[in-house]
This record gives sequence, C-alpha cells and structure tokens, in this order.
Amino acid sequence: MKLLVLTTSYPRGPDDPAGAFVASSVEHLRAAGVDVEVVSPASFRHFGLAYGAGIVGNIRRRPWLVLLVPLFLLSFRRAARRVDCDLVHAHWLAAGLVAATLGRPYVVQVWGTDVELARRLPWLVRPVLRRAQAVVAASEFLAGRARGLGAAEVRVVPAGVDIPAAVGEPDEPPHVLYVGRLSPEKGVLELVEACRGLPLVVVGDGPLRAQVPGAVGFVPPSELGPWYERAAVVACPSRREGYGVVAREAMAWGRPVVAAAVGGLADAVDDGVTGVLVPPGDVSALRAALERLLGDAELRVRLGAAAREKAEREYAWERAVAALLAVYETPSRRTT
Repeated sequence: MKLLVLTTSYPRGPDDPAGAFVASSVEHLRAAGVDVEVVSPASFRHFGLAYGAGIVGNIRRRPWLVLLVPLFLLSFRRAARRVDCDLVHAHWLAAGLVAATLGRPYVVQVWGTDVELARRLPWLVRPVLRRAQAVVAASEFLAGRARGLGAAEVRVVPAGVDIPAAVGEPDEPPHVLYVGRLSPEKGVLELVEACRGLPLVVVGDGPLRAQVPGAVGFVPPSELGPWYERAAVVACPSRREGYGVVAREAMAWGRPVVAAAVGGLADAVDDGVTGVLVPPGDVSALRAALERLLGDAELRVRLGAAAREKAEREYAWERAVAALLAVYETPSRRTT
C-alpha cells in the first residue's frame, strides 16, 4: 500500500514539537512496512498560517490571515496532487477538505480544535466526513463529535505512546509535573493557583509564560521521559482536551494522573484506578487531589502501576498501528 499522509502540522526538524504525534505515527507505520509519503506545510507554501501558534492561533493574532486560507488550501492541494497513492490519511479537517478533492479513497483523523471549529461550519465539513472511507478519532469524546457532524463510519484509535522498558523511582520529596502549552485552555493558571505552597514543575512554553513562575520552557518531546520519571504526580487540568497525549505518556511512565474530567482525558484516567478526575476549573478539587496523592506514597504506587498497565494494554504503538491498518482495509466509500 502507498499511503499519503496530509497534515496541517508536522515537525520541521528533530526538536520541533509541531505535529510530533503525527510524525511518530508515520514512523511506526513505516516500520510496519507501509510506504508513506507526507505532505505538510513544511513542504509547501503556507502563507504564514501554519506553525507558530498554529492555524487557529495565528488567525486570532492576525485576523487578516483568514483571507489567505483559500490560497493555503490551493497550495496544499497542489502539493498533494503530485503524489500517487492508494489511500490518503488526512489529519485534521483542513487536510480532509483537501483529501476530498483528490479523487482517492481517504480517511480523516479528527483531533479536537478542528472539530470544535467545524461545529460552527457544519455545512462545510459534513460532506467531507460522510464521503470518507472512515473517520478516525483518538477518543470516544472525539468520536461522538464526529458522529454529530455526520460521519458515517467512525473508528476509535487511541494515538500510540512509547512504553519505557523500565521506570525508576520518582524524586524525593515528591512533586507535581505539568507538561504542555502554557495557554488558557490548558488550565495552567488554575494549576498554579491550586499548587500554591506545593512543589510544582512546569515544562512548556506559550502565551502565559510570564504568569507561570519557574516554568522551565520548551523541552523536546524526545527528552520528556526523565521529567515524567522524576515526577510523583502528573497534572492535566485542561478546560478542554480532545485526546490528551501527556496524560497517556505519564501513564506509560507509571505515574498517576490528576486530570480535568473533560474530553479525551476522561477516556484515559479511570477515577480512583489510574488517577483522579476533578471538575474542570475547580481549583479546590484540583488542590485536594494533588495534596492527597503527594501525601500518600502507597496510593501513588497503586494508581501508577494500574496506569502503566492500562498504557501497555491500550496505548502501545503495536496496538495503534494494527488498529490503523484495520481502518485502511475498510472497504472504500464513494469519493466522487
């Protein structure tokens, strides 16, 4: 099979976090013997829409960029048409719009922000989702959103994470770790408030960096392992989250996760089993959960072991690749 991956976000180098999870999927598909070619803004003119804060973030900062979206899509389609393939895998709905014009069987993968925006323009995305061979959703939450937008064939395929062969003990005294973008929707300011007086390590960068004292800044995805390993608890307090890669990576490292009960985080964290779920934006509940885990080593060990077991069972790359290959073998739907 010759697979064409279309994506609006893809790393431009080994330490670029943009679309890193898409790149990981491509690497593992290639390792499984799939011939994959990628077309992304790294390989065509994107008119300043991609990278930086992402397409949505860039348009919010510079609204006039929305006028260049048609040119972006035309440039994207021109690059995609040059590639001969048997199947197209489009990540995010903007790539799906391009895939739907190529006359090839295609699958669309939704990730979160694209689905939320699509709910404002359902007339535009419904035909794309309905004509897809399948729609891939990384969580049950995203699958429900896709069905609500008219997707006919939806498959839930959690994105894979690397499972370390062995995990060491966390640092003493125990601390809370946050990994991710420092932006309002991630709930990082609520976490800072909840952790006043508690040991907190923040890894990441973004528009709220100045309001997060002591943030260590960006760390390449390939170097995050030791940060997870040193942590006693990982916090994912997002106000919304389509999937939640950080939660699943933390679980792979055997760390209990305290997460907001939203979107894909509620799929990952089994409350009281692999971590603790709290209401989004509830600073008091978040603090109570973190204090409880920091003060109870036995509970952390039990939840962390269950988290790692779930990650091995549900999020290992072998399972993710097998599930994607099964999606690719779905009988083709009409594309014209």
